[in-house]
Amino acid sequence: MSDPLHDSGRARFVEVFTAQRARMEALVNRRIGCRATASDLVQDLFLRFWRRPDVKVEALDTYLLRSASNLAIDYLRSEGARDRVTEGLLHHDDEPAAQAPEQALEVDHDLQCIEAALRALPERTQQIFLLNRIHGCTYGEIAKAMQLSQSAVEKHMMRALEACKASVAEPARSRRLPGSARR
Repeated sequence: MSDPLHDSGRARFVEVFTAQRARMEALVNRRIGCRATASDLVQDLFLRFWRRPDVKVEALDTYLLRSASNLAIDYLRSEGARDRVTEGLLHHDDEPAAQAPEQALEVDHDLQCIEAALRALPERTQQIFLLNRIHGCTYGEIAKAMQLSQSAVEKHMMRALEACKASVAEPARSRRLPGSARR
């Protein structure tokens, strides 16, 4: 049996999202310069909102546009980080060439571990982590936007940071080869 309040909230979300979709795609496209990727990112945004429990936001249209903008920034940051890692691995003349592939695999593995740890967290904890660490929102801003206490936001962040830390701590020790030194 469906909940009429939940259904009406979803219907409103679909209505607002559909009305704002072209603006969101145009905004993301202007930032990243690729129409197809912009469309994919906006679709991902839809799925993120669709999967999470109802979030009470007064100006959903503005919130969606802001979220799309932040998603474009996240995309550019992740692409920039990948480029910097790749570039850094290609231009380390002072290190033996055989070490670069090992480092690339290690960095990639760490990123995968962190992503998996974040995905395993509750949706609200993920949102709070991303708002703070990716979008630069303060705990107070997050608390206000999500209608939580600042203490609750801090607890969610502690949980997320501990999960990230734990995801790379143990595998890092087990990946070390005997006789290899870390800098």
